[in-house]
Amino acid sequence: MRMDMTPITGHNTRRDYSMLLNSLPSPGGVGGAANLNFLSDYASIKNGSYRRLMNAYYGPDRERVSGVVNNSLSTSRDNPKQLRDIQSNAGAMKKSADALLATGSRSVFNETDITTKDDKGVTTTTRGLDTNAIFKAVSDFVKDYNDLIEKGNESNTAGITSRINSLTNMTNMNSKLLGNVGITIGTDGKLSINENEFKKSNMTTVQSLFHGTGSFAFQVSAQASLIDFAAANEAARSNTYNASGNFTNNFSTGNIFGSFF
Repeated sequence: MRMDMTPITGHNTRRDYSMLLNSLPSPGGVGGAANLNFLSDYASIKNGSYRRLMNAYYGPDRERVSGVVNNSLSTSRDNPKQLRDIQSNAGAMKKSADALLATGSRSVFNETDITTKDDKGVTTTTRGLDTNAIFKAVSDFVKDYNDLIEKGNESNTAGITSRINSLTNMTNMNSKLLGNVGITIGTDGKLSINENEFKKSNMTTVQSLFHGTGSFAFQVSAQASLIDFAAANEAARSNTYNASGNFTNNFSTGNIFGSFF
């Protein structure tokens, strides 16, 4: 078959795309560092269609082209937005759990001066735990737990669903203690907290559940970190080929193009 070698009108033959390819590292690791100045010529790409395309694929709007990604590159079992939501929920879960685990001056389980007023308007100040602050912290924990369970249960990624199952199993194992402080587990695996029962419960039991290494909150924090990692790992999956021509599921955008966006 004969190839038409007729020059294309208007094409700059001194700066064709072979320059881009020749400047990239070879499979043997020898880079074309001398030609990397070609990147300055392509700086204008930042303001053109190529930049918008790359931003759509690699950036926050990747879900807009998720159909193309799923059909061509991505092997992820969940779409990018779903994985980002799971990571966000896992991060919020860990944050609220760690707030209960905090020690020193940041601990919600520190005793403080508590002022109360009786029916006659007489105020009394005593030293003890601030049940209002503790209830607020545990309520945040319950909300973030439920959000993570809901979003995690929608996942098709085995690494995520297995961690969600571990989390719910661990919660079920603590159901009796949770019930003693006004927290119940629904048929959907979500938690409910009764404010009156919680504040009337033994705060020592509350503290054993939500404070200290090995506590329920400690285990939830650890599971949240693992769920976050599983979601991030799944988001990095795609179909591509490495330098040796072997198929791989790991795709990296590298650092060269990252400086343009």
